[in-house]
Amino acid sequence: MSLTVVGSIAYDSVKTPFGERDRMLGGAATHFALAASFFDEVRVVGPVGDDFDDASWEVLRTRGIVTDDVEQVAGGKTFFWKGEYHDNVNSRETLVTELNVFEHFEPKLSDASRACDVLFLANIQPDLQRRVREQCQGARFVAMDSMDLWINIAHSSLMQTIRSVDCVILNDEELELLTGKPTSAAAAREILSWGPTAVVAKQGKYGAALFTAEGVFALPAYPLEHVIDPTGAGDTFAGGFVGYIAAHPDEEVSHELLSRALAYGTAIASFNVEEFGTERVVRLTAEEIAARVERLQRMTAFSAGPLALRG
Repeated sequence: MSLTVVGSIAYDSVKTPFGERDRMLGGAATHFALAASFFDEVRVVGPVGDDFDDASWEVLRTRGIVTDDVEQVAGGKTFFWKGEYHDNVNSRETLVTELNVFEHFEPKLSDASRACDVLFLANIQPDLQRRVREQCQGARFVAMDSMDLWINIAHSSLMQTIRSVDCVILNDEELELLTGKPTSAAAAREILSWGPTAVVAKQGKYGAALFTAEGVFALPAYPLEHVIDPTGAGDTFAGGFVGYIAAHPDEEVSHELLSRALAYGTAIASFNVEEFGTERVVRLTAEEIAARVERLQRMTAFSAGPLALRG
């Protein structure tokens, strides 16, 4: 079986309080695929330009990621983003966005990509997401991401797309904006009524929460003394989360499975922010991930002890 991701492949220029990088490999599909490749074969669908160099191809193909459906547009330039993070690295300022070949992107899926077992629709225009979803009717699990731009300017289209997927992964502010609800818990319950069976609220440095009809499961972010670069952390989280589900094709996609997936997504995302861009995840090993998941499990398990409350 396989996992297909459709989204952006980009060059990022980033400055944080800990340094800066010029034109490092990035993009939602890139970060997602690197994380998900620990679990299953990943096929990437997205455009690049003539400026996409050999070193970038090598990184993109880490751990056997399949790039057959990465379209290199003759005469085009790869999507470019430049931003600066402020002192607490939780807020950032976008300085430059050049869509380039991504502006007129029309996903072209091979038969192998359409035959995927699991599909992730990264943050692209909702109409494009829905057209991809319609081509992958055999997928047993489909998850999607989006952003405030599409919530504001393409709300109706986004709603249609959400109704066609199994899982919505958004940050808590986006969930509230999408639904008009005051909390992520209320927003998630509203979205579950639209058709998806799971909602994941990304909460940045505070972790993530899973909402299903069976209940709620939440984890804090893995505690780090230093966060070097948060770029791509959300997509890395999604790659670990969805990749874990892809690695269990014979198991029902239950609240319990999704909860375990949340832990793996959280662990891999914590490595992503330790260095710039893809630098850390490219060198990451399965043993390191397993050890961090185990530590995360120990940190979040507790015994309630004997009742000591006054009535």
